[in-house]
Amino acid sequence: MKAIILAGGAGSRLYPLTLVASKQLQAVYDKPMIYYPLTVLIASGIREFCLISTPDDLPRYRQLLGDGSQWGIAIEYREQARPEGIAQALIIAESFIGSDSVTLMLGDNIFFGGDAFPRAMRDFTSGATIFAYHVKDPERYGVVEFDPVSGAALSIEEKPKQPRSNYAVPGIYIYDNDAVAIARTLTPSPRGELEITDVNREYLRRGTLRAERLSRGFAWLDAGTSSALQEASSYIAVVEQRQGLKIGCPEEAALIRGFLGLAQFEALVAAMPNCEYRSYLQVVAQETRRLRA
Repeated sequence: MKAIILAGGAGSRLYPLTLVASKQLQAVYDKPMIYYPLTVLIASGIREFCLISTPDDLPRYRQLLGDGSQWGIAIEYREQARPEGIAQALIIAESFIGSDSVTLMLGDNIFFGGDAFPRAMRDFTSGATIFAYHVKDPERYGVVEFDPVSGAALSIEEKPKQPRSNYAVPGIYIYDNDAVAIARTLTPSPRGELEITDVNREYLRRGTLRAERLSRGFAWLDAGTSSALQEASSYIAVVEQRQGLKIGCPEEAALIRGFLGLAQFEALVAAMPNCEYRSYLQVVAQETRRLRA
């Protein structure tokens, strides 16, 4: 399986911060926002990535992430000239996807807790898998309705005025190779975008959509506004300081997954400047070496 991270968009809700840097390059506590989705996907075992962003922002992502080899992964880059919907990412990345299945993740979504994503990607065979998260304001999102008896998805609506449930669809979607062809059949919505909800609806129509409800202990943070960005930073800070573990650390995820050997990991850490991030990774290396002794 491959992965697409969509880090485009105008970032208008974060103005004037986005005059300085793309939304997904903003800091969420002590790391760039893009580190969080990248880490989730590395922790799920994915090694081939395509990052999609604007022509102006792509050089900044290349400077930050490089080709991914420092983490034992490969990152390609594609340009989204205009923000014309999430589903457009599938078309832009068609040559990258090739004949593989793909996980599409939004670069401003932050997740923490549980093993739902690694398990879903490991067990995925065909069709589509989406997730559902209970929220108090479902009208802001794509909303999935469940059959009260079977638990199967009955309908999906994009930003409904009268939601049929409180379950929003967060920005991570797992698709088989049919997703590109489906995206190519879409017509723009009234807001001029190729809607990812329409891709999901087609899988639902085919009877091949799985909607998995995320547990109450799971955290989904959408850092798309200034207030949400501050709330996400505060949440990450509290959890990290309480647990002594970092969230959104691609180096650690790559070590745990075996994408990096311990010697490679230690060399990567040694090249970092003296800072709290380096100190944390040094502790990770020491503990790993102790456990492997």
